[in-house]
Amino acid sequence: MANFGNFCLLIALCLSLYALIAALLGISQRQPRIVRSAEHAVYAATGTITLAFLSLVYLLVTNDFTVAHVANTTNRALPVFYKVAAVWGAHDGSMLLWVFVAAIFSGLAIFQNRYRYREMMPYVLAVLMVNLSFFLFLNLFLSNPFHLLMQFSSDGTSQLFIPADGQGLNPILQHWAMVIHPPIQYLGFIGFVVPFAFAIAALCSKQLGDTWIRTTRRWTLMTWIFLGVGLILGGKWAYVVLGWGGYWAWDPVENSSLMPWLISTAFLHSVIVQERKGMLKVWNIILVTLAYLLSVFGTFLTRSGVVSSVHAFADSNLGKFFLVYMTSVLVASLYLVVERRDYLRSERRLDSILSRESAFLFNNLILVVACFSIFWGTMFPVFSEWVRGVKITVGPPFFNNINIPIGLLLLFLTGVGPLFAWRKTSVNSLRKSFFWPVLFSCTTCIVLFAGGMRNFYTVCCLTLCVFVLVTIMEEFIKGTTIRVRKKGENYFAAFINLILKNKRRYGGYIVHFSIVLMFLGFAGNTFNRETTRQVENGGEIQIGDYSLKMTGYEEGQTENYDFGKVVLDVSKNDKIIHTLKPERRVFKTGSGQSTTTVALHSTPKEDLYVVFAGRSQDGSTFEIKAYVNPLVYWIWFGAAMMIFGTIITLLPNKKSEVRSL
Repeated sequence: MANFGNFCLLIALCLSLYALIAALLGISQRQPRIVRSAEHAVYAATGTITLAFLSLVYLLVTNDFTVAHVANTTNRALPVFYKVAAVWGAHDGSMLLWVFVAAIFSGLAIFQNRYRYREMMPYVLAVLMVNLSFFLFLNLFLSNPFHLLMQFSSDGTSQLFIPADGQGLNPILQHWAMVIHPPIQYLGFIGFVVPFAFAIAALCSKQLGDTWIRTTRRWTLMTWIFLGVGLILGGKWAYVVLGWGGYWAWDPVENSSLMPWLISTAFLHSVIVQERKGMLKVWNIILVTLAYLLSVFGTFLTRSGVVSSVHAFADSNLGKFFLVYMTSVLVASLYLVVERRDYLRSERRLDSILSRESAFLFNNLILVVACFSIFWGTMFPVFSEWVRGVKITVGPPFFNNINIPIGLLLLFLTGVGPLFAWRKTSVNSLRKSFFWPVLFSCTTCIVLFAGGMRNFYTVCCLTLCVFVLVTIMEEFIKGTTIRVRKKGENYFAAFINLILKNKRRYGGYIVHFSIVLMFLGFAGNTFNRETTRQVENGGEIQIGDYSLKMTGYEEGQTENYDFGKVVLDVSKNDKIIHTLKPERRVFKTGSGQSTTTVALHSTPKEDLYVVFAGRSQDGSTFEIKAYVNPLVYWIWFGAAMMIFGTIITLLPNKKSEVRSL
């Protein structure tokens, strides 16, 4: 089966190269039949890559330890769903996952547009195949997941080596979030290649209106939400598995996922201006190119060894290939932008600083600045080592000091944008639009200050949350009231029809509402509390309003690990409200690595977060870490609302209306 997987990858590489050459030949000779042949080659390459991917899954599930990737990432006691997750549990398999998703997206993009945009599609196909061929080459020759284990004798002969059992999947990856987090993250990363391919095709074919924008808007939005969900799942995993009480640490690999998400957020806002006003054409080409390059850059970070991260794979020899590829793509893209600059002129000028166009532009500039600050902080240790020979560490304080003010400014613009009109907003209109948001937000600020809150950023964040919330509510109330007056509908039917008739606009407002909820959760960090205690059986820990009494200790084992659980009765106001069992696991494979399983009591107000950190040598005392983390619930709920709002935005507008009740 390993040989079959290798054969499939080799055939896929040949097919993708043929598709690339045939697409270019079809362009030069204007032969649609050759282009159709290239499209069929893409479908065939997608099929063979799928077979290769399924081959690796089969090898993992059947415990074929002759394959190095299988021996390094699984063992016989590993549950089946973790064996499937082991595909991306190490460097080589994760590269195959990348190739698999890239092939699926390429095939879908070609099939979806097989009868449309015939002048652009050969260029689109060529760009997609350059991307696929590059990663196939790396996967086949430099990072092969089907490599066999060989044993070499002193006389120079070799034979197949079959270990009795595998090393097992990294214990910290054995969690449900890590089963689905990497594939979803890859869907986000890799999906940017499709909008990028259409942008390059538009440049090459000189079709630089809004056609390529409209064609790829849903692709970009889908990719954006996949990447966002991947970020949230990664945060959830860090929160419940790593046992440090937080969900975001400005880790280099975390940052590498956030950067393309920020740029794609800017792009999604910027395309609205191009569609409506014919402006920001150069800006949009650059943004979509940056989003694609940053997604490749994230893959480079995890595989090059230039940064240290719990998320990164071991050092490999792929780094220089990624650098050459990214540099080539950047140079070629910039050359095309300069060459086609006459076709990228804006159709209108910015009429007023007090306009929705300017709000979008400022929003984009700030998102790009945020991205650059994260890039600089992530890579500064690397740059400092290259230049001075000393690696200077950049920690969370740097990122917080820069990005908290940027985040608050973005939150403010989220509320301001809908209050501005297109082209120009009159002073009288501004006065009316800002009255209620400013009134409620100022009232909130006064109440917070009077209640004793003195943290500047927290007061600003909560005040701005109210400001944005009121502006969103105003948009829904005004739209619903107009429908009630004009259509004679009741308020509920008018509200539903308002969303159904303009899903893009009001789905976007729901996404903005989700951002408010998440910022509310972020603000709770100011009030986090923690304590660490050594307790005996029957002992108590006090943190905030909670009292934790140890009532027992449980031990056991599975085929995969040994575990110990501390039983804690949680009381509040002298009443037992919950029983928590934080757990510590010691895995039997590898070096006996241990992990924690956090126990949580979560409410909309706060999380009680408890970690069993260890046991004394004589077994008489147990180290317990307890945290009270306010408002974390709203981060996860806000993420769910973001998904809901994005789904609404992706749906086509409904012509029929809900009847009045």
